[in-house]
Formats: sequence, structure tokens, C-alpha cells
Amino acid sequence: MKIYLSMILLLGLVPSYGSAAGTTTAYEVNGKPYEGYFVSPSPDAPLILLVHDWDGLTDYEVKRANMLAEMGYAVFAADLFGTGVRPTAIEDRRQHTGELYQDREKMRALLRGALATARSKGARTDNAVAMGYCFGGAAVLELARSGEPLKGFVTFHGGLATPEGQDYSKTTGRVLVFHGSADTAITMEDFSRLAASLEQQGIAHEMITYGGAPHAFTVFGSDRYREDADRKSWRRFSEFLTETLN
Repeated sequence: MKIYLSMILLLGLVPSYGSAAGTTTAYEVNGKPYEGYFVSPSPDAPLILLVHDWDGLTDYEVKRANMLAEMGYAVFAADLFGTGVRPTAIEDRRQHTGELYQDREKMRALLRGALATARSKGARTDNAVAMGYCFGGAAVLELARSGEPLKGFVTFHGGLATPEGQDYSKTTGRVLVFHGSADTAITMEDFSRLAASLEQQGIAHEMITYGGAPHAFTVFGSDRYREDADRKSWRRFSEFLTETLN
């Protein structure tokens, strides 16, 4: 399947493995309710843990999950905010993300809770990659620093800063970063500091920038969407998955 996928992806196409039906999945972490989304085309499919941006788990993440399922991957789209919490106002989004930025142990617990839920659904967490968008990208790097034994950690226009007192010494998988050079929220200085840190600590990594791409350049239908950067980053991500997962 890897060779076939690689050939198709190099042509810029998406292979179909049937119409896997995704399901909304209620679960709990530390006694609190959350609602994720799980889709799997086959019982032995490699797993992708998908982490949402700062407006919570919405149709955007579900669409991306279904795109990945069509490529042959199981996907668990995590919920880090809680059942029914899908903030639309900027101040609410900042409040929910800020709470987790201030409580990194809670963030890690929620990510591990999502993985545990995926495992309970039969997903192969031993053959998995985590990926996230914006806030979700920052969360994925938090998971990488925690030492969670995944094969890869991928961030699309995500936060790149390393909190004080943390490093990547426990990271086990490869790190892949997609970043827009025109991003004013996460700067090229943040990008270069992360690159230096990963290099110093001997972490296998690849970091790609796209000229003219602002923050959130993959979000369909937004004024920040950049088709060229989205297409190129998705293609490289797809190749990364075939290289990394069994």
C-alpha cells in the first residue's frame, strides 16, 4: 500500500479505500465529558490523532479526518475543550486555549485521554502519528515533548514556542513543521528557535516554510487560505505518513 500511495500522491491525487463512516464519540477525561470524532477504513489501519485549532472540533477537522480516512488511515479527532464547547468569539477562544497553555499537565492528560479513547475503539496507537492545526499544532508539540511514543508529530501553522523548563529530550518520533513565512502570530524567529532546539537535541525533523502564506493558510474558505501552500503541505504530509507508518 505504501508504494501505491506514494505514486498516487506524487501525482497530486487521493486514493480511495471505500466510504468509511465516521462517528461522533463521547468520552471522559478525569471525569469530564468530551466529544471527539472517529473514522477508520479498516481494523489494522495506522492511526492519526488529529488536534483542532482554537475554535474547537468543528466541520473543518471532520473534513480533514475524512480525507485521511479515504487515504487508508484511521483518525481520532480529539476534543480538548469539552462537549459542546465550540467557541466562536475571539475572547472565548483565547480563554479556552489560554487555560490549557497555563496548565500543560491538563493539556497532556487530554491528549493521552484521546489516545486512550482511540485505543478503546480498536485503533493502533502503536502505529500512530499526531497532527494539529494552529493551537492543535502547539498541543502536538506538547505531546512530543512529553515523551509519548508516537512515530511522528506534525504541525500546520501551529505555535512553535517551547515553554520554560521544557525541551525535546524525551521526543521519540520525527517532527514535521509546516509554517507560513507571512505568519505574524508565529514568527520566523519562533521557527528558527525551534529548528535550533531540535537540531541541538538530535531530534529527526523537517521544517518547511511557504512564502506569502499567513497564519491558518490551510483553512478552507477563509481569507487566509492559500491554495498553493495547502496543496504542497498536504502532499508532503501524505508522503510523510507513507514513510513513517507501517
